Amino acid sequence: MKLFLLVFFSSIQLINIQLSKENSRFIKKNIHSAWDIQLKKFVSNEGKVNYKDWKNEMAGLESYINNLKRFIPNQKWSKNEILSYWINAYNALTVNLILKNYPIKSIKNIEKPWDKKIFKLNNISYSLNDIEHKILRKMDEPRIHFAINCASLSCPKLLNQAFTSNRLENQLKSVTDDFINNQEKNKITSEVAKISKIFKWFSSDFGSRKELIEFINMHSKLIINNSTKIYFLSYDWSLNE
Repeated sequence: MKLFLLVFFSSIQLINIQLSKENSRFIKKNIHSAWDIQLKKFVSNEGKVNYKDWKNEMAGLESYINNLKRFIPNQKWSKNEILSYWINAYNALTVNLILKNYPIKSIKNIEKPWDKKIFKLNNISYSLNDIEHKILRKMDEPRIHFAINCASLSCPKLLNQAFTSNRLENQLKSVTDDFINNQEKNKITSEVAKISKIFKWFSSDFGSRKELIEFINMHSKLIINNSTKIYFLSYDWSLNE
């Protein structure tokens, strides 16, 4: 009888462990679905954000941010899982920061918005700058600059869907193509390319002038060359609403 009970309870424990692992995998796979719902509800296809209505329904966003804290990216995660996690976290935290201070005209109306420690994970506090410069930029993926959003008109638009590991490559290509070919963000001809200051601020991520031209040509409908004059456009920090 004792042997039977030992085997029985051991089996139950193994089943519970397996169910716990499967549940954990399911939650991790679907963790960004709540963010996806919020984006579809409050962000247009053009990337304009309805902060006014979102301000009155912040519970869903705050719940998503809290749920992110249940999962700490580690070496067992794929690169795409880590990128998706931190891109979504950055965007959600930016929206949350705006909503807490709304109504405002610009993110720059908030004192040191990128340096505030607004996300605590595993007893480490992160600012938006920490996430961008210490995590995302170190992952050797320059297209992150067109996926993260700074809540401003000159920024790449806030995509109204969550980034997910299984769709990340297509999503990064799409947002980069969209940004570079948007005449409000970049004005490109074969003779003159007036491009976003993002390419200036993060020039080290795009490499030499030759490498920058190659990067632009990978996504631009209009091809430029080494003789093309390159200028940087002024940046509009008005709120993206």
